[in-house]
Amino acid sequence: MREYWYMDENELGKDAKIPLVKLGDSGEVFYEMALDMVRTIQNNNKENKKTVFICPVGPVGQYPIFVRLVNTYQVDLKNCWFINMDEYLDDEKEWIPKEDLLSFRGFMEREVYSKINQNLVMPQNQRIFPNPNNLSYIDEIITQLGGVDVCYGGIGINGHLAFNESEPTYSIEEFSELKTRVLPISKETRVMNSVGEFSGAIELMPKYCVTIGMKNILNAKRIVLACFRDWHRAVVRHACYGEVSASFPVTLVQNHSNAKILINSNVAKSIR
Repeated sequence: MREYWYMDENELGKDAKIPLVKLGDSGEVFYEMALDMVRTIQNNNKENKKTVFICPVGPVGQYPIFVRLVNTYQVDLKNCWFINMDEYLDDEKEWIPKEDLLSFRGFMEREVYSKINQNLVMPQNQRIFPNPNNLSYIDEIITQLGGVDVCYGGIGINGHLAFNESEPTYSIEEFSELKTRVLPISKETRVMNSVGEFSGAIELMPKYCVTIGMKNILNAKRIVLACFRDWHRAVVRHACYGEVSASFPVTLVQNHSNAKILINSNVAKSIR
């Protein structure tokens, strides 16, 4: 029996292999992530340094706060590069249209870039998505920019980061070196995503994606993950206390020197 499944909220976090930051409601989790983004940019701007983020579309609650902070405090993003983690593909393995409400490219344009004061927002060529027709570009641009300051993200039901899903046949070393690639999306992920997007209509969810690799995530100088849903109770416990394995990708973050998971009070509760 894996005792970590049954850790209560007082025990959770003790001797965790990925540090946990226990917060109040989900709003605090999103605010903490948004504030971390803004402070990192401000600090780099003061030193005339580039800021390079890997960014998710899921979680997304941080973005309205980020936009408000940027506009309120006139945070200049001209020296920022946002590299998004992934995008859905159609059956021909091309980007779904930006106009599709599932499109992560469309989301970032509608909810982030278009809402930031245009005198502050970064130029188009610094808003980057993995491209199924140019898979090497993410590695090339990260090398050119000198690395990623922070990888922000969430954790999927099977421990996936971006769309790096469970790969039981891979060694830890092999999985850690995976680069940007096109993948089928697992049934578990399609089911979970369909609940939020299409009221459970799994057949409407895309079957393919393009995703950055574990190598890009694990090589970031910092990793900040956010968990806030009921089922994250089990995911977080496995992430922080389970064996490192490609079968549950987030466990590889245990070997990172500067990572943390932000959780709300609901996630901290016992799974039963």
